[in-house]
Amino acid sequence: MASPVQGKVGPPVRLAYLGPAGTFTEEAALRYNAQAELLPCPTIGAVAAAVRLGQTTHGIAPVENSLQGSITDTLDLLIHEDGVYIQGELVLPIVHCLMARKGTAVAVVKTVFSHPQALAQCRGYLDRHLAGAELRASLSTAAAVEEMLKSGVPSAAIATYRAAELYGASILAEGIQDNPNNATRFLVLARQDHPRTGRDKTSICFSFAEDRPGQLYGVMREFAERNLNLSKVESRPTREGLGQYYFLIDIEGHRTDPPVREALARIAKATSLLKVFGSYPSSKPF
Repeated sequence: MASPVQGKVGPPVRLAYLGPAGTFTEEAALRYNAQAELLPCPTIGAVAAAVRLGQTTHGIAPVENSLQGSITDTLDLLIHEDGVYIQGELVLPIVHCLMARKGTAVAVVKTVFSHPQALAQCRGYLDRHLAGAELRASLSTAAAVEEMLKSGVPSAAIATYRAAELYGASILAEGIQDNPNNATRFLVLARQDHPRTGRDKTSICFSFAEDRPGQLYGVMREFAERNLNLSKVESRPTREGLGQYYFLIDIEGHRTDPPVREALARIAKATSLLKVFGSYPSSKPF
């Protein structure tokens, strides 16, 4: 997806992202706008705060992985925080690489460091080639490379090409993820959403004050009657008790399109809360 600011004369773009450098989120930020000034942040909440406070123009945060589902920290932030909207999205293929100090062979590796998700996504490769190695969880794939380089025993890390480049590690094997369809969807956050392009998506959440039969069906009917496709439907706890949920939906279309606008107006009357996270161009994988 091309950045809405690329190719235009305007103020410099500053991008907050879930750091540190060398992670997949940094790669997504660079793909979104390679000329932007990047600000690594320790948490998704810090990314949103940087955008909301005007410290950066945009933020990049992961929201969904094709194998492991939604990133709940990002969803909860969108639900509970104000002043930040979705302005774009991009889908990044996840390519995991096994790396080590220069001169290290796979056969001598005793410990493998990586983020727990990366270790899980490469389980088959690890079982086949490093069955006797200890697996150590790290805070990020980039942090795993740092830990590997400091380790006192022959070690390897699972991380990105970028991390190998940044830390001077040698890649022993690439594309070691078990599923070739592994991809992560990232959101571009800003203080406003995106104008209509004709190939848009709108993300919303809603909830009900009390549980009654047919409520969710009634909301879904508003979309069906207007021939609006829903590309994603899920729920999150409201934090107010068991059985109480926010429903999150991605709708094909922009919030200003008449069918979407009409459906949202009807839904607002039938729910206790309706929040539009933003409308933005729908992206395809790189």
